[in-house]
Amino acid sequence: MQRVTLIAKGEVQRVGYRDDVERIAQKLKVTGYLENQKPYDVKIVAEGEAAVIDQFIKRIKINRFPIDVEHVEVSFDDYKGEFEYFEIKRGEWQEEFGERLDIAGKMFYRNIELSERSVELGERSVALSERSVELCERNMVLGEESVSIGKLMLDKQDETITELKGVRTDLKPYMGERFERIEREIAAIKEKIGVV
Repeated sequence: MQRVTLIAKGEVQRVGYRDDVERIAQKLKVTGYLENQKPYDVKIVAEGEAAVIDQFIKRIKINRFPIDVEHVEVSFDDYKGEFEYFEIKRGEWQEEFGERLDIAGKMFYRNIELSERSVELGERSVALSERSVELCERNMVLGEESVSIGKLMLDKQDETITELKGVRTDLKPYMGERFERIEREIAAIKEKIGVV
């Protein structure tokens, strides 16, 4: 068993840090207490098994808005077994009430900041969507133009094929006559030279 005294420094007062540490201690079954220490720190005295105390020290180093533990001073003492549970030693009720209002105010303003950021991201998303639609429409127009060009090319190809067929049809009788004349001339030549 072990006893440790910790001084947490940073943004640890008026931000709900003591409540978070109390929950961590309860989950780990650590006994002891914590309290605000003037001017800006939180003092924590905790007892428990050595392995649990090591885990407790790691988990109380919270860096999640609005809490920002910058540093923890650690000093080990002899185990005394004087605590039954873990508790928050609170100050005057006015001071504690003011601290709760400070926490609520910070959370409220943080919520406003996040809402403004969310709206900004939403507007950017809408702008990107509009741009995407614009590009899709442009691609559709280009696609339609491509289809039109493709149809024109097919029409020209059909015209060319028709012309070639016409030329072939026109040339067929002419070529037939030419081949017949050539064959007659070759036959006459063969006859004159005596090749049959």
